[in-house]
Amino acid sequence: MDMKLELVMVPVTDVDRAKEFYERVGFSADHDHEVSDDVRFVQMTPPGSACSIAFGKGLTRLEPGSLDNLQMVVADADAVRAELLERGVEVSEVDELQWGRFVFFADPDGNGWALQQLPGHPHG
Repeated sequence: MDMKLELVMVPVTDVDRAKEFYERVGFSADHDHEVSDDVRFVQMTPPGSACSIAFGKGLTRLEPGSLDNLQMVVADADAVRAELLERGVEVSEVDELQWGRFVFFADPDGNGWALQQLPGHPHG
């Protein structure tokens, strides 16, 4: 039996600000539907990912900024860091760890992301 993680809810305070931020990071806006005055659903997907994120109004009881260390794998930590800086995203320096090379950033609410270049992949 397959079980594919395809959607992760990200708690945010300002839906439009979050959408602009994730577009700047490079996510594609898949859906943006205002279902009612109390419910808005925005779904965005990172480039090359089979899993998307969703945020909006009336979707989760999680506190905005409460997600920590959502992780995506990248081919080249240095290149992705440079591209995000060019797009105006505040990112950490590349952190060299035994289990990979990491770049960290947070969305405007403080939800934390890690970008991992797996060990054994050549440095860019």
